[in-house]
Amino acid sequence: MPSPRPRRPAPATPPRPVGDWQPSPRYPDPLVRAVDPSFAPCMLALAKVERLATGCRWAEGPVWFGDGRYLLWSDIPNNRIMRWDEATGGVSVFRSPSHHANGHTRDRQGRLLSCEHDARRVTRTEYDGAITVLADSFDGKPLNSPNDLVCKSDGSVWFTDPPFGILSFYEGHKAAVELPTNVYRWDPVTGRVAVVAGDINRPNGLAFSPDESKLYIVECGPKPRLIRAYDVTAGGTRLAKPRVLITADDGGTPDGFRVDVDGNLWCGWGMGAAGLDGVSVFNPRGKLIGRIDLPERCANLCFGGRHRNRLFMAASTSVYSLYVNTQGVAGG
Repeated sequence: MPSPRPRRPAPATPPRPVGDWQPSPRYPDPLVRAVDPSFAPCMLALAKVERLATGCRWAEGPVWFGDGRYLLWSDIPNNRIMRWDEATGGVSVFRSPSHHANGHTRDRQGRLLSCEHDARRVTRTEYDGAITVLADSFDGKPLNSPNDLVCKSDGSVWFTDPPFGILSFYEGHKAAVELPTNVYRWDPVTGRVAVVAGDINRPNGLAFSPDESKLYIVECGPKPRLIRAYDVTAGGTRLAKPRVLITADDGGTPDGFRVDVDGNLWCGWGMGAAGLDGVSVFNPRGKLIGRIDLPERCANLCFGGRHRNRLFMAASTSVYSLYVNTQGVAGG
C-alpha cells in the first residue's frame, strides 16, 4: 500500500487590502486595547473604530470645526485640504492648491491656522477667507517647512520647523535648509517670531499639558525617536528643563498628538514592526496605557465632536474616528 502523500500546509492568508477594511462587527471593539488598567475608564464598550474617508496619498493635520460640524485635514502630496461633514458624511475638497499644507489648528478666535510646506510659512485663514501670513522667515532666512502647530490660551502660536517639506518634490519642493530645525513662538501682540527650542533634531508634533505648564515635542532625528517635555516659563513665553518623557523603543514613529483633560498623550504611531500602526496613549508620566490598532500608520489626530470626545485620526490614505470616554483639551 503506497504511503499517503504528505499534506501541504494551508497557504497563509494574505493581508487584506486597506480598501477592503471593515469595522469590527463586535462590541467592544478589539482594536481598542487597554495596555494598562488605567486606560479602561477612557474606553467605551459600545464604540468602535469607523473609517470616514479614504483615497488620500498622505493624510495629516486634522482639525475640528464644531460650529460647522466638519473636519478638515491635509492630503499633502495631492496639495489639497479635505473636508468631511458630520451631518451628511460627505467628503469634499476644501482648498486646492493648499501649498502642500500639513498641520492645522484653530486660534482662540476660531480661525484656521495652517503650516504650509511649499510656501514655507504659517498662515491664518480669516473669516472672509483671506490668508494672513504669520511667519515665513527668521533672522532674514526662509523657514524650512513648518510642520505642526498649537495655539496657547494667550493667543501665541507655537510651531515646529523640520526640513521634511524641502527634502523632495513629494510634500513640497526641494530646497536648501538655511535654518536649524527650531521650534518657534509667534507673539500675537508684536507679530514677532522667537526661538523657544533650538536643541531638537527635526521637531514634529507638539502639544501643551492641560494647564499649559508643560510643552511636549516629538523629536524625529534620533533613533529611537523621542517625545521631550519642557517646562513653560517666563510668563508662558519660554521653555526650560528639557527631558525625555517617552522613547519609542518599540521601533515605532510618534508623529502628531493631542492631550486629553487628564493629561494623557494620544499619539499617532506607526512604521517599525508589524502591529504598531495606529494610536499609542501614554499617561503624563510617559507610561504606555492604551492602544488603538489601525490598518495604516497614523500621522496625526485631534479631538472633536460636540463634547470633544470623538477622536479623529489621519492615517496614511484614510481618516478614522472613535468615540472615547474622555475629552480633548479645549483649544487643542
